[in-house]
Order: sequence, then C-alpha cells, then structure tokens
Amino acid sequence: MIRKDIIDLFRVPAGSTVRLKDHNPGWAQSEEMEELGKEALKERARQTLDQNLADLNQAQDLLYADDRYAVLIVLQAMDAAGKDGTIKHVMSGVNPQGCQVFSFKKPSAEELDHTFLWRYMKCLPERGRIGIFNRSYYEDVLVVKVHPELLTAQHLSAKSFGAKFWSQRYKDINAFERHLVRNGTVVLKFFLNVSKEEQKRRFLERLDRPDKHWKFSASDLAERAHWGQYMRAYSDCLAATSTKWAPWYVVPADHKWVTRAIVADVVTTTIRSLDLKYPEVTNEKREQLAEARRQLTSE
Repeated sequence: MIRKDIIDLFRVPAGSTVRLKDHNPGWAQSEEMEELGKEALKERARQTLDQNLADLNQAQDLLYADDRYAVLIVLQAMDAAGKDGTIKHVMSGVNPQGCQVFSFKKPSAEELDHTFLWRYMKCLPERGRIGIFNRSYYEDVLVVKVHPELLTAQHLSAKSFGAKFWSQRYKDINAFERHLVRNGTVVLKFFLNVSKEEQKRRFLERLDRPDKHWKFSASDLAERAHWGQYMRAYSDCLAATSTKWAPWYVVPADHKWVTRAIVADVVTTTIRSLDLKYPEVTNEKREQLAEARRQLTSE
C-alpha cells in the first residue's frame, strides 16, 4: 500500500482554494524516495498496483456479498491523460459482473430535455457493484463552462450564466453526491492531472504511430487551444465540489505507472475501510445446509 500521508498529498481538502499549478503532474516521488531512482520507483509502483489488484478482487467479492454499499468512481481529465488506460489496468482484476463502465458522449435531445444530472442518475451502480464514470456530470461545469454556447441546447430558464449560475450548479452536484453517500454509495473522484507538455507528446505519438492513429481526434486538438480556460474551470470546480463526503484527488498523470498505483490504492483502501461482512447465516439456513450435505454424502 502507498502510505496514507502520501495519498493525503493528492486529496483536495474541503473548502480549500485550488491552484493546479501547485500540483505537479510529473510527481513520482517524495523527498525521502529520491535516492531510489526512477526505475526502482517504477518497480515499487508496479508491486503496489499488483497487490492492490489482488486486494481489490477480494474487496469487490465482499462488497457484492455484503450488499449495503455501491462504489462510484468518477474520472475527469484533459484529453490523453490516461483515463481509459487507468480503467483497464486498475479494474483488470475485478469480476466484470461486478463492475460497470459508462462513457458519456454528447447528450441526446431527450437528455437535454431533462436536468443535467438526469442521464447520470440512470447509470448509477446498484448496491454491491462498482460503477465507473469515464467523464461525468462534471462535464456540465467544465466543458460547458468553457463553451457556454452549449447551454443554449439545454433550454434553461436562467436569464444569465454568470458566477451565480455556476455556483448553483456546484451546489446541485454537492447535494446530489451527499444524497448518494447518505444512501450507501461511496463516491471517489479523480482528476488525472496531465501537463500540457505531456499531452503534446502523447498527441504526437498518436500521429507518429499507425497503431495509434485511431485514437487521434481533431476535436482534441481544438480543445487544447482552450487549455488555460480549462485549468481555471477545473480549479473552480475542484475547490467548490471537494467535500468531506466526496473528496477530489488530483492525481499526477504524466507518468502512467504513478497514476494507476495511486488510483488503485485509493479505491482498494476505501472499499476495505467499509467494514464489509459476509451475511450471517440464519439457523434455518444452517439446517438447510446440513440437510443438503446429508443428501449429497448419502448418494
């Protein structure tokens, strides 16, 4: 496991001001780890990830049997930050029947005729399951904030879309997540913090390698032109919606091995902290089990 004090470095305290430039996207070590070197750190991260995957497999089984909690994992990031890879590697050891992944694209006409939270409510994980939102309702205070013209399609009654409008959206999200937590859904939110330089390198790799051409999208490049606006939108969002009941984690994303180890550790540690238990068997059930054993052994 990654030490708790290191994990705490990435959690956004409730009510704090967020300046993303204070969060190092290339973070790969603490001061006391510097002597180990990059390769040793990568190996340690791999071992941590492997152990967490084994622990997560067991934790998921217990989560399903206990049937009191659901886990919602929210992943937000700029393009090429590694959301898909994080899902693939962190959830690779999980039973597919207990995990649901939803990637939200451009909303449909039907979805636009409901509140901005409606389409996400329909996809929430049931008790005993882990749900992953690859992008989420936070898009409505991120990409929509950067491109306010998208609000026209939502047919809203609001007369203006200034600071008060966005403040109300943040409050709606906080209330929504508090409702989920009160009713047994654990909400874990990760912002994969990739640097503009590393995004450029990954975009160029997609252009240079034929096997990655399919990953490149001209729209991703267009959004890169709004980098500064997105950083401000993310800073405002993280500050307004990191709460005691649903905190944000700003995860360094320039090194994929760091990202995956941190996310896996937070998810695994959180599920294992829920005091999950296998259901107790009633006396009637014990008698049924004993009878079944007698029947089978007498064959």
